[in-house]
Amino acid sequence: MENFTPVSALLGGGLIGLASGLYLLLNGRIAGISGIVGGLLSSSKGSTSAFERLAFVIGLIAGPLVLMTGTSIEAQSVVTSALPVIVIAGLLVGVGTTIGSGCTSGHGICGLSRFSLRSLVATLSFMAAGFVTVLVTRHLIGGA
Repeated sequence: MENFTPVSALLGGGLIGLASGLYLLLNGRIAGISGIVGGLLSSSKGSTSAFERLAFVIGLIAGPLVLMTGTSIEAQSVVTSALPVIVIAGLLVGVGTTIGSGCTSGHGICGLSRFSLRSLVATLSFMAAGFVTVLVTRHLIGGA
């Protein structure tokens, strides 16, 4: 609990909610990252332009970089896994978002706020899978 920061967590969550709500209100689209990135990578034409999708992804990357260069805030994530593990995990996430018809941001933030039963089931599945993964990798087989 030494890294528990309720104020910044509340502010960050509020900003995510505000951004996804504004995206829905102003564009009529769900701010699901897998759908936005998937639309960039696929040749199918949706109602969202490639420019809008690209601007969204650039904003996801540039926002934290601007914050870190303009303030004393530092990134706190440390990746200790090997590159092949990260690549396999990324591919599994991609497969999971395809099977689940969306990602944690689409279902967990946007879907739950719209009272979507499908999103509730998906989010409960994501969370259960995460709990089991941590239990197995950190406590049963003793991984880092």
